[in-house]
Amino acid sequence: MKDAKSTSRKVVLAAFLACFCLFGFRSTFSILQVPMGKDLGWTGSQLSLGYSLMMMVYAVTAFFAGKIVDKSGCRPVYFAGAVFCCLGMVATSFIDNIYLYFFTYGVFAGIGTGMLWVSSTTSCRKWFVGDRYSTAWGIAFAGAPIAQVLLTLFMKPFLAQNASAWRTVMLIMGFVFLALLSVSALVAQRNPNDLGLEPFGKLPQKKAVKAHDFTVAEAFHTRAMWCDIFAFLFAMLGEFLIWSQIVKYWTVNLSMDLGTASNMYIIIGVCGIFTMPLLGKVADRLVKSRGNEPEARRIVLIAGPIVGAIGCVLLLMMKADQLWLGALCCVLFACYWAVEPGGCAGYAGSVFGNKYFGKVWGFATLIVMFVGPATGSFMGGFLADVTGNYTASVIFALCGFILSALMALLLPKEVKVPTLDQETQAHYREQQTIPSAL
Repeated sequence: MKDAKSTSRKVVLAAFLACFCLFGFRSTFSILQVPMGKDLGWTGSQLSLGYSLMMMVYAVTAFFAGKIVDKSGCRPVYFAGAVFCCLGMVATSFIDNIYLYFFTYGVFAGIGTGMLWVSSTTSCRKWFVGDRYSTAWGIAFAGAPIAQVLLTLFMKPFLAQNASAWRTVMLIMGFVFLALLSVSALVAQRNPNDLGLEPFGKLPQKKAVKAHDFTVAEAFHTRAMWCDIFAFLFAMLGEFLIWSQIVKYWTVNLSMDLGTASNMYIIIGVCGIFTMPLLGKVADRLVKSRGNEPEARRIVLIAGPIVGAIGCVLLLMMKADQLWLGALCCVLFACYWAVEPGGCAGYAGSVFGNKYFGKVWGFATLIVMFVGPATGSFMGGFLADVTGNYTASVIFALCGFILSALMALLLPKEVKVPTLDQETQAHYREQQTIPSAL
């Protein structure tokens, strides 16, 4: 048991480092795009298009990463992520051409980051279930806000010197990501069933019997899967627009200087360091009290985007001298962030089982991340270019959060195994691939 606990801690550490690097890419873009635009003479929509391309490549890569995790664990995926994340940052630091930017940041960084999300969420869900999943994932996911805080503080002295310092920042971060993800790969573990171990955590009494492991075909024949996907997708529309454009909202709409806006942005990360493990504990206690894990995860997925929507409303009400209100918005966004992404994975895992979860969640991520982040990030820049400020962009994010909460309301509390004809079930269980109809 001691060895098993030690192994599970390594799983969380590996996922923590993966989240640190993944969200290091995401969170730094909001700040780096300002000096990049000044230095290269590119518009916000051009820069956002490169970010959107990165997220589309990320989405496609995520599905294949999930298949590898089901078969071989996270180690090969994290190693590949280390190489491509490094290439994405280092190569982009030398570019002057917009099309090279689309390739280096869009393709290299997209492949690298695509190796990290599904692998980290899937490994945590395979090792921790029931009343232990959210706590473990909350600790691992804390790597995201820690990256936001540390990397923002790291960037500020460089960017304060001159606009072209973004190149130095990217070059350094590329090698930092290479080192951290190499460590992540070294401590990563195979799946518990490959080691003859059971996942940690107690399932509610109603679910104590062994759950059915849904194949990709079975999962995607359920309302639960599609409601979970659309809840996640609409949340990502709002989330990625806010992450990529909030600094510009403050600097353009409220005429805030970049230093103050960057400090405000750090508040989201600082709060996230605490909200992620704490709200993870709250979610696990909710699982215990409800006696039904899918039902408890559903409640969390309703509450999360509502909090994000309130943050958007307060952001629109904020005046230039109301820094306290901006800080409150950041706290609310941090609370949303703590529960939504991992909550969607947790709901899917509680319903569809662990055996094929990498493929199931990988395909769901492909759909969500191919559309949500790319669209949200691009629309943030596009609406600002069209209107001259970022008010319409924040309203767009608000609508995304509201639609996410509505889709979460439609999530079922339990799911019956879909009835497929025997020949189809045998084929998909043997091939474990996605049906062409999907």
